[in-house]
Amino acid sequence: MPVPPPARRILVAVVAAALSLITACGGGDVSDGRAALPSGAELVARCADAMRAVRSAAFSMETEGTSPLPVKKAAGRLSGTGDAKWTIQIDLMGTLQEISFVLIGDTVHFKGATGGFQRMSRSQLASIYDPSAILDPGRGVVRLLSTAQNPETEATERVDGADAYRLSATFSQQVLAAMVPGLKQSVDGRLWIDRATGRLIRADLPMTGGGVTVALHDYDVPARITAPAE
Repeated sequence: MPVPPPARRILVAVVAAALSLITACGGGDVSDGRAALPSGAELVARCADAMRAVRSAAFSMETEGTSPLPVKKAAGRLSGTGDAKWTIQIDLMGTLQEISFVLIGDTVHFKGATGGFQRMSRSQLASIYDPSAILDPGRGVVRLLSTAQNPETEATERVDGADAYRLSATFSQQVLAAMVPGLKQSVDGRLWIDRATGRLIRADLPMTGGGVTVALHDYDVPARITAPAE
């Protein structure tokens, strides 16, 4: 039975509206989602601002493969004032040695597996490993972000229990060496930045023979770093 002209017009309009709705709803599925992500430049700027405000953080660092870096593992607590407490595993002539450090002002208290604490200066510490640089805006993460070359936001991922943006960029050897002692090359690395806070969660830095992973967590958790009894 033929559809009367007025009804036909209504039917055509309904079908056209339905097709338009389907097209509008389905159009976003065609892209890989990058159009909805913040730009790399926007993300590193936001992260730099967030990291400037950090008062304390816990950190860990680990090397992989046959990395030439002498420090193989490190973990501890950092204060925005420059004080810090941490332990490292360092390769000394083919043998792993564990050393504990407490940095208060310009004085470093350190001890090996045996014996008590001894002292050295902050300048002496720099040749071994000074993680207090990580939260220093002039030497650490803020400078790393501010000097990142060709930053590109790649995706969103779940990292260490947080929703994060994954970002790739090139980082200069000069800036990285302040945080990763012994590093002698620029690195094409990746950062994971917390979507909610803008803070850095993790950095992966591949290099010849292996790589380094640095993780930051427990931001602004109160921590009192005091000199050990000697």
